[in-house]
Amino acid sequence: MDHTDSDRRAGADEALVHAVYSEHGRAMLVYATRLLDDRAAAEDVVQEALIRAWRHPEVLTNGRGSVRGWLLTVVRHIVIDRVRARDARPREVAEEPGRPPVARDHADAVSASVTVHAALGALSPEHRAVLEQVYLHGRNLEEAAAALGVPKGTVKSRSFYALRALRTAMEAR
Repeated sequence: MDHTDSDRRAGADEALVHAVYSEHGRAMLVYATRLLDDRAAAEDVVQEALIRAWRHPEVLTNGRGSVRGWLLTVVRHIVIDRVRARDARPREVAEEPGRPPVARDHADAVSASVTVHAALGALSPEHRAVLEQVYLHGRNLEEAAAALGVPKGTVKSRSFYALRALRTAMEAR
């Protein structure tokens, strides 16, 4: 067989795979998606099944059995192989059994804490005291008023102006 014959055969095999995909690709994708419950992984499985069909075009043209049946069997085998490979890998474990692994860097939280602390320092003592009672101690207006020895309406207005001053101080930073 010369070079042009192999090129012609490769082109015919490629055309055959395109025809197979046009006719059976949707069924293969639906089946793989149902097995995996993951569309992207299912698309990879279909692609791999089509590569196998391209490597063995004789299976598609031998007239024995259903082409769709063969393709869906190949899809099922690829899915099984992937599940087995995934399950064969050991699961990741935390460094200490009772403690989860570190999820993320805490630098943002530290930076925010420093910013809030500095902004609180810029508030008047009365405004800071109201915010401490309401937000740090979790007290309602009546409880904060009793703790500070001021009327409930004073706590309400001080908390409003304190939050506005706090927001302004944080924006300035």
